[in-house]
Amino acid sequence: MGLRSRRKGAAFERELVHRFRAELPGLSIRRGAQARGGNEAPDVDVPGLWVEAKHGQKVNHRAALAQAIRDAAGTRMPVAVCKDDRSDPIVLMRLDDFLALWRTSWGRGGAA
Repeated sequence: MGLRSRRKGAAFERELVHRFRAELPGLSIRRGAQARGGNEAPDVDVPGLWVEAKHGQKVNHRAALAQAIRDAAGTRMPVAVCKDDRSDPIVLMRLDDFLALWRTSWGRGGAA
């Protein structure tokens, strides 16, 4: 991976940190510690979530989610946040994980 791609990825991770912090004030949210293997920490460290962030010309969304699932290894809920160039970011997760989040939100008076 070239320097330009790494910089774009790091900038996207910083953007996600700011977005998560804005929506979840009071929680400790930061960029994950990047290591050679990459599976020691998520790209964005959010309590309860393993966030794999991918930004590129045409991101392989399924591979990003598969990486999040593999790296989370049952420790946190795996989520892939992907952004193709000049597009809005999207979130991918397993349906069972989404339904678990939805039940939690619904139980707390979330969206109707």
